[in-house]
Amino acid sequence: MPIVTATAIGALALIAVLLSVIATVLPGYDAPSVSCGTSAPTDIPPHYFELYQQAAARHGIPWTVLAAVGKAESDHGRGIGPGVTTGTNLAGAAGPMQFMPATWQSFGMDGNADGTEDIYDPADAIPAAASYLRVSGAPTRLDQALLHYNHDPAYVARVLRIADSYATACPPLLVSGSERGSTAVAAASRWLGTPYSYGGGGLDGPTTGMGLGAKVTGFDCSGLVRYAWHQAGIALPRTAEEQWQAIPHVPPGRQAPGDLVFFQGSGGGPGRPGHVGLVLDSDRMIEAPRTGLRVRISHYTARHDLIGYARPSG
Repeated sequence: MPIVTATAIGALALIAVLLSVIATVLPGYDAPSVSCGTSAPTDIPPHYFELYQQAAARHGIPWTVLAAVGKAESDHGRGIGPGVTTGTNLAGAAGPMQFMPATWQSFGMDGNADGTEDIYDPADAIPAAASYLRVSGAPTRLDQALLHYNHDPAYVARVLRIADSYATACPPLLVSGSERGSTAVAAASRWLGTPYSYGGGGLDGPTTGMGLGAKVTGFDCSGLVRYAWHQAGIALPRTAEEQWQAIPHVPPGRQAPGDLVFFQGSGGGPGRPGHVGLVLDSDRMIEAPRTGLRVRISHYTARHDLIGYARPSG
């Protein structure tokens, strides 16, 4: 359960308000993509899974961590003990994410815009938990943030184990192709459902980007393919235009899994692509589309702005 001292409530409340304002001005997100391919891990109710992903997109906390907290605190709202749907438990905590009343005063939010901040409503409690973890140091100092949430080191270890189990339950896509191309596809597929963030994406995973997208931890299009091919042992330039200029091109019809597919996009032109994806098969790609959307599988052959293909090599 999240705990906050009385002397810190005022300062944390101000931070929480600022975070709420930031979330309000961010662009809207579409219905959550599913990180596990087609469905949530079997023990997570679908509506909870959607809420975990929505909160992850808003606050930059991995959905696996939010889901692990929800599992540890209330079994995703299914716990039969006191304080999950009404009242409080013996420690005074309430709701599916087990907030202490003082902490809820600082971090409670109206996540579903129904006009109430309901500690028992997962649509309010889950984003509030994500906000609290973010202020407490997550995702960069995740252990510290979880220790703020519950001061028991055993609790922290348990949540991290559960989060790892959820990540393992989302296997990468396996495709028939070259060893490096298949590795790149598998690496990119691990991040299906991750928010788009302009300028986001490092060699080790999603990062905060630039401009408005800096409020979200995720990938942009070229950041995603650069990350994927780094996992396959090949370094790529940072932008789509630089990648197109630096990598050997492949004739149409000869593209293979892992190849880069380039498009004119919103800001590109002839010889200057503004968007790039990762070929999955003869018709589909993995891409980080644009602000407000998430890493997804989509069709590329029907796009009228397709420029061409390129294949990284050692």
